[in-house]
Amino acid sequence: MGKLEGKVAVITGGSSGLALESAKRFVEEGAYVFITGRRRQEVLDDAVKLIGRNVSGVRGDAANLDDLDHLFDTVQKQKGKIDILFASAGKGEAAVLGEITEQHFDREFGLIVRGTLFTAQKALPLINDGGSIILTGSVASVKGFPGFGVYAASKAALRSFARTWLNELKGRKIRVNVLGPGPPIATRCRKEFSPRRRRRCSNP
Repeated sequence: MGKLEGKVAVITGGSSGLALESAKRFVEEGAYVFITGRRRQEVLDDAVKLIGRNVSGVRGDAANLDDLDHLFDTVQKQKGKIDILFASAGKGEAAVLGEITEQHFDREFGLIVRGTLFTAQKALPLINDGGSIILTGSVASVKGFPGFGVYAASKAALRSFARTWLNELKGRKIRVNVLGPGPPIATRCRKEFSPRRRRRCSNP
């Protein structure tokens, strides 16, 4: 019996990279997993096939509140609960100070900060007491990599969310943790796919 036997997990951004590898491991440990992705349907379908069992793919953008409603309506109808929420949707784009545009800022904060906030908030009624919320941060939030100031600031916001939510949710014994990976992450994408496919499924 795996460590996650009987658990239900929702992983946003789960069609690629670190989140996809996490979804695979969760299933191997006994969980049923819902993954999301905002890319083409075929990419999400490929991820579902790769995981192989105990998985549902729900196409959607984590920054779009209607898409989030559809995701959690689907989870409610199929499983009725969430034990693990892994908010991992996000992508970093480079722009140095002096060249940052309003559009660049809105893309980074819209998906990573706004998307994560409303993913957690909309999932909360379904999360079991004693459940877990995991956020994908980044070592960039503390390293100061040139060109990634906006991305790093968005990831630093997630650490702030985690500290606050942990205190707000302690009465329900819901754990909140932030992963802080740094490049490169040795996912199946990096190890096995062609350079073109790696660009499609890269995870910052």
